[in-house]
Formats: sequence, C-alpha cells, structure tokens
Amino acid sequence: MSQLIRLIGRRLVALPLMILGVTLLVFVVMSFSPADPARLALGESASAEALANYRDAHGLDDPIWMRFLAYLGGMLHGDLGTTSGNTPVTEVVARAFPITLQLTFLGLAIAVVLAAVLGVLAALFRDRWVDQVIRVLSIAALATPSFWLAILLIQWLGEVPGGWYAFPALVTSWVPFLEDPGTYLRNIALPALALGVPVAGSLTRVVRTAMVEELDRDYVRTAVGAGVPYPVVVSRNVLRNALITPITVLGLRVGYLMGGAVIIEIIFNIQAMGQLILDGVTRNDVALVQGVTLTVAIAFIVVNIVVDLLYVLVNPRIRSI
Repeated sequence: MSQLIRLIGRRLVALPLMILGVTLLVFVVMSFSPADPARLALGESASAEALANYRDAHGLDDPIWMRFLAYLGGMLHGDLGTTSGNTPVTEVVARAFPITLQLTFLGLAIAVVLAAVLGVLAALFRDRWVDQVIRVLSIAALATPSFWLAILLIQWLGEVPGGWYAFPALVTSWVPFLEDPGTYLRNIALPALALGVPVAGSLTRVVRTAMVEELDRDYVRTAVGAGVPYPVVVSRNVLRNALITPITVLGLRVGYLMGGAVIIEIIFNIQAMGQLILDGVTRNDVALVQGVTLTVAIAFIVVNIVVDLLYVLVNPRIRSI
C-alpha cells in the first residue's frame, strides 16, 4: 500500500508542474498573435486614447513575464480573461467543455468495446479467416480520417436526401441525457461513431498483438497441461496481463479523440469546444482561443495521469516502480 501511495504522490506532484509548463507554452505562443485585444474589445472606431487607456487598465503594455504572472494568478482564481464580446472565457468554456467530454468518452467507449472484442477474437483465431477479416477491417478503420467518416455517416444514416433518416445530420440544439435520453443518443450517435471507429482500428491491432504474446507464454501451456480449462486461463490470466500495452496506448488516444472531437463538433454543428475555437480564430479572439486550448491541454494531462494510475489496478507489479 505504501508503494501505491508513493506512486500516486509522484503523479500528483508532477501534475501542477506539467500544467504550469503547458500554460506557459500556450501563453507565449498566443502572445505572438497579431490581433489587438484592445481594438477587438472596443471596436474599430475606438479612439487612440481609449485604446491606450484599455491597454493600460488591462496591463497589455507590460512585459510578457508580468502578463504571464497576472494570467497565472487569474487562472488560479478561475479567471481566463474575457472574450471580445466581454463575456468571461470561463463561463463559455464551462458550458461547452462538458459536451466535448461526453463526445470524447463516448467515442472512447465505442473504440474500447470494438477493439477488445475484435482484438481478442483475432488472437484466438490467429491466422485463420476470422483473423484475416478483422485485420482488413482494422486497417481500413485506421486509415479512415474521422472527418471523412463523419461525412459518410451523414450521407448513409443522416436525415439527408438518399440517407436512411435514422439520425440528425446536424445537431440544431443540444439536449442533455437526463432531459431526453432518446434525443440525446440520436444527436451523439454519429459523432461518437466517427470518433471511435478510427481509434478502434489502431487499438484492435494493439490488443491482438498483446493477446498473441501472452497466449504464447509458458504459463498458458503449463496451466492448460495441468487441466485448467483454456477459457478460464484466457479470461483470468491472459486478458489481465495483455491489458497493460493497450492501456498505455489508450492514454495517448484520448488526446487524439479530444482533438478529433473539435473537428467533428464543427461538422455536426455541436455547440462545444470546436465551435468556440472556430469562433475565436474567426474573430481573432486571443483570450478565447487561449482559454479553450489551455483547457483541452490540461484535460489531456489529467487523463494521462489517470491512465498511469490504472496500470496499478491492472498489474500490481507496477506498484514497485
């Protein structure tokens, strides 16, 4: 237990340092934006005196290190600045980020289920027709970009001419799950599939490889030779040991899913982080783009630390690291 506590402690100590590094990187990169926050806030017709007063009041003329410390202090208090429309960035992010998280993790759930089932089947029927079919499907899924798959799903299943009219092509209004589960699932089904299928393709190959390596180990032959039923050995030992590598890859795929969710949200007109980034770039709203980018980056860091801790649950031997 003490080793587990030390492992968690090391991860928690690293968390604020990584967040600080990401915050510094995002702030420095966005500081080179040619957009003028003062003119965006006051409008093109603002006088030179008004612009100067605004810059002085908001510290825009201060050295970059002073502006970073001020931004960091505001971030610690939940203040990420204001948009060009004088709306707090924290407020708009708080409305949009939960939707992106739901889409990301539903896509992740689809990818994990598909990869687990297909990867295990491919390993158990190694080099047979089942394995060959799954291999072709996984390579095809891996090679399919999420945005292109989203367009295909709209054409095939969406409410468009020639489609099956099974799901809405565009999400006109977001409905929470608890408010109307049916509408919620219809709205999120196609975006989640578009996100999850390409990730499932790569994870399937990883699961298959890990399963094959475990099935070839001596302890499997020993257990089967001792009379333990083969399905019991696979379910109790092989699966557990084979999960380490897929979980390692899974942490990296969460970042891919979050980035892909931004594009998918724009395609399906989901008012979430993707739409915020598009609006921020279109309006040259530095504070908005900076706040959205920083939120997604921090979420990615937190998720990967959680994945690191999942190693302990899957394989207790990692507690000694």
